[in-house]
Amino acid sequence: MSDKESNDSAVVNADGSPTQSDLRGEMARALARGGMSGVQVISWESAETVLTPKRRELIEMLRETALESVRGLARELERDKSQVSNDLSTLAELGIIQYEQNGNAKAPRLTQDHIVVEPIV
Repeated sequence: MSDKESNDSAVVNADGSPTQSDLRGEMARALARGGMSGVQVISWESAETVLTPKRRELIEMLRETALESVRGLARELERDKSQVSNDLSTLAELGIIQYEQNGNAKAPRLTQDHIVVEPIV
């Protein structure tokens, strides 16, 4: 590994301790080594603000069904399409979902099989 690669991957806090992002990555790798692949670890703060009951319902629907559009997802959930779009945008910012282009429609897909919230302490 070159010095540049070493420096890029060695992001630490001012006191030399690993960053929270590094710790979440290590937790995901440890879970994968233990047999739980496809894991995304999110911060407690993100989970608390982002994973509302409506968004968890949306995630569950995406886990169970491969819908072909945001409109189709909104119809299945019996929710307004613009509200579902806003919720999906929030989940996309966190990397929980991504979109597949499906003709003129965007099909939302989960990026991982499991979402794990980091420990509080």
